[in-house]
Amino acid sequence: MNPSLTQMLIALDAQHLLVGVDEYSADHESAVAALPRVGGLFNPSLEAVVALEPDLVIVVPSVQQRDFRTRLRELGVEVIELGGDTLDQILGSIQTLGDRIGRSQMARERIAAIQRTWTDVAREASLRPRRSAVLIIQRDPLYLVGGGSYLNSMLDAAGLDNAAAEYSDAYPRVSLEWLIAVGPQLIIDSSADPVAAADHWSRWSSIPAVAEGRVVAVPQSLVTLPGPDLDRSLRALVAAIRSADEISDSSDGAEPR
Repeated sequence: MNPSLTQMLIALDAQHLLVGVDEYSADHESAVAALPRVGGLFNPSLEAVVALEPDLVIVVPSVQQRDFRTRLRELGVEVIELGGDTLDQILGSIQTLGDRIGRSQMARERIAAIQRTWTDVAREASLRPRRSAVLIIQRDPLYLVGGGSYLNSMLDAAGLDNAAAEYSDAYPRVSLEWLIAVGPQLIIDSSADPVAAADHWSRWSSIPAVAEGRVVAVPQSLVTLPGPDLDRSLRALVAAIRSADEISDSSDGAEPR
């Protein structure tokens, strides 16, 4: 009942066990596109799920699906909830899912690959000075990545100090005044706004990241699916950060690093 969980099953070579998927998975994952759709986070269809007679329904903990989960259990359908907010939760969900479907070793291998990348990236980042950064989820209203998200761990591994880590929420809403006051040295923008990130933030040149030309856009897919490919996502984030540095250095007349 969640695209990140669908991705985990596909990564564990177990898509054939699925009898139905959420709307997003059906639209974006070719391996399951032909399966029946059973709604999504905000509109799960109890009737569609029950009609498929599943042995198990896998969901993420959410207020939106509380009644849905309760009704399934009342009907005798097994439901497990797998968290995906923090890095530890995601890795634990991969292993729990692997154990449940007889793919324990594959799950351990996928987790090990993610952990190796985290270690390697953190080692590389330790050779460079740390900088303050924010990761923008939405511009208006302004939502950032906070201290309660796996993305905070990703920023940390990449050698960045998340300015919004003071918020325990995964994705806190903040004011523009707060952003200007904290003055991050790097802005990473993943919003869906059609206006280019550098153009949008150029209006606030007092922010060091803007003044130094270190504003970089990353695709929403990099930050919205806490699935089994976090190693690739972390490498993609590092590449985006390096591109911002190269653009900034080039504009200063320096040789790109």
